[in-house]
Amino acid sequence: MILKKIKSPILRYAILALLALVAFFFLFIISIYWGAWGKIPGKEELSDFQYQRASEVYTADSVLIGKFYLYDRQPIAFEAIPKNVLNALVAIEDERFYEHTGIDYQSLGRVAVKTILMQDQSAGGGSTLTQQLAKNLYPRRDRKKANIVVDKIKEMFIASRLEGIYSKDEILTHYLNTVSFGDNTFGIESASLKFFNKQAKDLSVEEGAVLVGMLKATYGYNPRIFPERSLTRRNLVLLAMANNEYISAEQKDSITDVPLKLDYRDFDSNAGLAPYFREEVRKQLLKWNEKQKEEGNEYNIYTSGLKVYTTLDYNMQFWAEEAMREHMTSLQSSFEKSYGKNAPWSTNKKLIQKVVKNSDVYKKLKKQGLEHEKIMDSLSVKKELVLRDWGGEKTVQGSSIDSITHYMKFLNTGSLGIDPKTGAVKTWIGGVDFEHFKYDHVAQSKRQVGSTFKPIVYTAALETGTLPCTYFSAEEVEYENLKGWSPSNSGKKDEAYLNYSMEEALSHSVNTVAVKVLEKAGIQNVITMAKNMGIFSKLPEQPSLALGTGEIYLNELAGAYAGYVNNGKAVYPYLINVITNRKDSVLTKFEPKRAKKTAFSEETRQIMVEMMKGTIDKGTASRIRTTYKLNNAIAGKTGTTQNNKDAWFVAIMPKLVHVTWVGLDNHEIGFRSTSLGQGANAALPIFAKWMQEMNKHPYYNEITQAQFKRPNPATLEMLDCEPVKRDGFFKRLFKNPDKKKTKKFRQGN
Repeated sequence: MILKKIKSPILRYAILALLALVAFFFLFIISIYWGAWGKIPGKEELSDFQYQRASEVYTADSVLIGKFYLYDRQPIAFEAIPKNVLNALVAIEDERFYEHTGIDYQSLGRVAVKTILMQDQSAGGGSTLTQQLAKNLYPRRDRKKANIVVDKIKEMFIASRLEGIYSKDEILTHYLNTVSFGDNTFGIESASLKFFNKQAKDLSVEEGAVLVGMLKATYGYNPRIFPERSLTRRNLVLLAMANNEYISAEQKDSITDVPLKLDYRDFDSNAGLAPYFREEVRKQLLKWNEKQKEEGNEYNIYTSGLKVYTTLDYNMQFWAEEAMREHMTSLQSSFEKSYGKNAPWSTNKKLIQKVVKNSDVYKKLKKQGLEHEKIMDSLSVKKELVLRDWGGEKTVQGSSIDSITHYMKFLNTGSLGIDPKTGAVKTWIGGVDFEHFKYDHVAQSKRQVGSTFKPIVYTAALETGTLPCTYFSAEEVEYENLKGWSPSNSGKKDEAYLNYSMEEALSHSVNTVAVKVLEKAGIQNVITMAKNMGIFSKLPEQPSLALGTGEIYLNELAGAYAGYVNNGKAVYPYLINVITNRKDSVLTKFEPKRAKKTAFSEETRQIMVEMMKGTIDKGTASRIRTTYKLNNAIAGKTGTTQNNKDAWFVAIMPKLVHVTWVGLDNHEIGFRSTSLGQGANAALPIFAKWMQEMNKHPYYNEITQAQFKRPNPATLEMLDCEPVKRDGFFKRLFKNPDKKKTKKFRQGN
């Protein structure tokens, strides 16, 4: 035996210990290889791994506006990765990449010497890009030191197998498609879109260096959070590129002087353009996905890399949101000032407690078994809060109750713009702030629609034989069989002796006349007309229906009004045009949904459009012309509900229908005055400001400059009458203007 010839026992035992250690290490590695510490993927598995791909949402004009994902990843082909990014990656992360076969033993030795013996922390890591790819594909689950050693050795085995399966170009492609850039963003394409708002193929040398530089520490070198650190790291990457002769020294020097410039776009569901629209698209995709499963197709909207091409117009949506923010900022200020120190969100303790009890935080504590008093005590504790208003965010000392009452006072809004021929949604604003108010006032909210229902009443009356020049008395009537109900008109105008034509009454939204028109048309006829026009919500079979007491979805109302410029046929607003797979093969194409039958005649359609043009030109919406100086062809209707709880405005153009609602989510709070809360003041400006912007852009002339077809001469003749007639002498003589007329409402029609 060789060991017996060694006379020194210490040396003999040392050699034995070393041999035992080598044997143990060899067995340890063999045990890892054979899967004792967890399975190592074989060549077959490594040859067929699948990326989880985010699904993308595009506007009709092909602008990416959102993603649905578990991991924000958009894999791309090698050809779509610019050479400068590949060079930067190899230069800074693995400069011997093209020489080793997955494990760089020379680099491992260098790192060991520099890091352990020379304490040089800038020596870098010993892992090759192939090993890092292995870690990306099979992330480490446990951070214990013993397990890290196992994981490192596993990654070496996987790296060797990857090198045997894929070319160097393929390994770089897989690496750049799987590596994390922080913020749940994976892959060079998603990172490029997030930080520079461009595809990876369009990255400049310095932009590519910024992204590659992040890989050492995605948070510490995040250019949005730490721009100075990121700039320093970028320049280090450029130096490595120059040292490896990927760029010249002159190029390096010139690029180093270029300042860091981002075009950051976060695809967070709470932020970005059209968040309410994107959420509705997501909900509809989930329903589509369920139908696909029933047909045997397996898709996942978060991982299958679907492409969803919607009907939304990017610019129109952007301008609509800008108009909404501008108007709502001003209106909110006026709203709060109108209440002053007597604001219900500050003084009405009963209302405040009711709202607090309905809050999520109260319900959570209640579910935990706490009594009311203890819950209120807990919610009254002062702490640091971040509250948002139209001026931005501010940090204050306040309680949870303070936060609840702060958001109680916020006016909200919903607006929808559609193509009246197809129902394609062009703009969709579900509320003022998706992060704080998730409730969508387009798709989820049913509100009383006020006077915007009157055109449906008038349409039914025309269809049942009432002529447009029929005069109706504006006199207030007390209906004996309706418990003395007596609808009145807004304003102080003395109308006891006045009789209005239908056009005059509609354009000035005269309540007393609307009820009489409903009486003449018949409640059931009006409800049938509403149904034929696309209103599917149940409506009250009451005379108050004439004043818009029925609760209707905003998108229903838009589809119904579309009939006035779509040959009497309602449309059903839709959001998605096409869904494709990641390779752009069409999976589903969505067709417009239109009513099969016309709801009313062409003659009635022309008459109604002319009447509603009067609303814009001389009626309740005349500020469209006088204040906002809009000369577009527009018809429309304003609406205000009882106690100024809801403000509405509907605009009809030959190629666009737009509906706006403004109010509070809490039905117990309304505008302090009609002058502030009427549709013409609270809702109309959102449309008007938006259209002002649209008019500036010739690209949209097809919409903004479109003209209504001229009505038939017979139609114009039917409308040719005096708008107002005053009672004759003898009728005035025997009428007491100070005494309400009483009668029974005829409900048999």
